[in-house]
Amino acid sequence: MKKIIITIIIFLLLILTLYIFNYIPHKIYTNEDFNIKTYISSIDNDNDGIDDQTDILNNARDYISRKPKYKSKYYSTGYPDDNYGVCTDVVAYSLKNAGYDLMELVNNDINDNKDKYNIKTIDKNIDFRRVVNLKVYFDNHAISLTTDINKIADWQGGDIVVFKKHIGIVSDKRNKNGIPFIIHHANPFQRSYEEDILENRTDIIGHYRIS
Repeated sequence: MKKIIITIIIFLLLILTLYIFNYIPHKIYTNEDFNIKTYISSIDNDNDGIDDQTDILNNARDYISRKPKYKSKYYSTGYPDDNYGVCTDVVAYSLKNAGYDLMELVNNDINDNKDKYNIKTIDKNIDFRRVVNLKVYFDNHAISLTTDINKIADWQGGDIVVFKKHIGIVSDKRNKNGIPFIIHHANPFQRSYEEDILENRTDIIGHYRIS
C-alpha cells in the first residue's frame, strides 16, 4: 500500500512539473472571458493600417512562427540574420516591423544619456540586444505599467515585460486566472514560444507599453 501511495505521489508531481513547464497544454482564455477591453493604440508608426499595439503582437507571433534557434552570438548586422537569436530578438523584431528600430533608438539614447547606461564601450550592433539596456531605454521612452500580475486588465497583448535577466512580449492569450501568456525565447530546449509562465516568475522588474 505504501509503495502505491508513493507511486501516485510521484506521478502527480510529474504531471504538475510537466504542466508548470508547459509540456501539458494550458487552456486558453481571452480578454472577453474576463470582460477586459482590448487596448488599441492610437498610433500606427509604420502607417501599415495596423495600430502599434496590435502590430507588435502580430510581429511577435510572426517571428516565433519561424521557430528561431537559441544561440547568443554577435552580428555585424546587429539583427540576427540566420534564424538564431535570444530573448531580446523577439522584442527587437516585434518593434522593428512596427516601425521602431531599436538598434538605432537604443544607440541614440545611449549616446544622449551615457550617465543612465553602465556601458564602457558603446557598440550599436549589440547594445540593443541586452536586457539591461532595454530596461533603461523603456524606462526612458515607454509607458511604465504595473508589475502586479493580478491586475489583469492592465496587461494587454503587445505589452513588453522585463525580468531580471529576460524579456518578452505579452500575449493576448490568458490562463484560467486571467494572467497572460508570454511570447519569448528563453533557452535551446524551449518547447513552445508562447507560454503560461508569469505566475511562476518572481523576478518581474518592468512592464511597458510603446507610446
